[in-house]
Amino acid sequence: MQADDFGFGTQIRKSPYFDATVRWGAQGFSVYNHMYIPRDFGDPEMNFWTLVNDAILCDVAVERQVEITGPDAAKFTQMLTCRDLSKMSVGQCKYILITNADGGILNDPILLRLAENHFWISLADSDILLWAQGVAVNSGLDVTIREPDVSPLQLQGPKSGEIMQALFGSDIADLRYYWLREVELDGIPLIVSRTGWSSELGYEIYLRDGSKGDLLWETIMAAGMPFGLKPGHTSSIRRIEGGMLSYHADADMNTNPYELGLDRLVNLDMEAEFIGKSALRRIKEQGVSRNQVGLIIDGEPLKGPNTTFWAINLGGDAIGKVTSAVYSPRLERNIALAIVSAEHANIGMNVEVVTNSGPVRATIVERPFYDPKKQIAAA
Repeated sequence: MQADDFGFGTQIRKSPYFDATVRWGAQGFSVYNHMYIPRDFGDPEMNFWTLVNDAILCDVAVERQVEITGPDAAKFTQMLTCRDLSKMSVGQCKYILITNADGGILNDPILLRLAENHFWISLADSDILLWAQGVAVNSGLDVTIREPDVSPLQLQGPKSGEIMQALFGSDIADLRYYWLREVELDGIPLIVSRTGWSSELGYEIYLRDGSKGDLLWETIMAAGMPFGLKPGHTSSIRRIEGGMLSYHADADMNTNPYELGLDRLVNLDMEAEFIGKSALRRIKEQGVSRNQVGLIIDGEPLKGPNTTFWAINLGGDAIGKVTSAVYSPRLERNIALAIVSAEHANIGMNVEVVTNSGPVRATIVERPFYDPKKQIAAA
């Protein structure tokens, strides 16, 4: 199959790895942050098993970077997030929430601190570049906000550490979980971080020169072949097992951190003011009306992830919705993330889920479903 066979236009951008992913078997794409992302390399179950047993390389250039620089970069970045950044070191990464004035979540990105006054916000799917530029206009702060020429890859799976050492030498093994390092690979300028969207051991490799995309992809694949590396896509199965959020599915601007159990990412006691602080204080005091839960859904294995929100009923009344559902071949059950009214968010409660095939029984359970303490990714 050739790239031209997909019939793409120019209004949606292609990543620097686009041609390489087509050569390596990409069969389908979706759109994320106004870019094409490979979502199909064949059997998603095989993609899952390769991820958890060996390693996959994913084109995630759609994780666009919002770069914040200037004398007030640190102060401005703190204004955007409810997480306390006062102790964030240069070279460190943090999972953050960007909130609006109502306390709603606009994005749940990874923040990277490259220098004292140099930050990247590595985005989930929403237009935070425009939000940040708009906030800056009347902030009175001296910052420059732009989208740099940066395109990440994700190298994820238990063999990813060995592949990284084959590429960069044994010193890369010292890179700690949620830290970054500036490196070069055959003259290709990169930032490497111990992060990823898989709940497995993994790295993100940020290309800083889009013209080198094809070369970088092929170099990594060549180094990884002896370790069983395969081209792949972010695994819905593994991320739901790990309870990882997918923005627009499990969270949006009408969802607040407390509903998702992400209290640890909110610091209302810090001196710094951030957008949404007063709203989040009010929400914390009043309590939430709904909560995210895990579900085990009875019935035959789901044929793929849900593509619509499924209603959750109890005694004939609607109490919530399934946001992400999939069959886990490892757990041999249908698992889901859902949001339900707080009064019904009780572990062990039986509910009814209205799937595409009709209503089925489900049970509310704890999440994550696998490796709840994230020991695999942080090892």
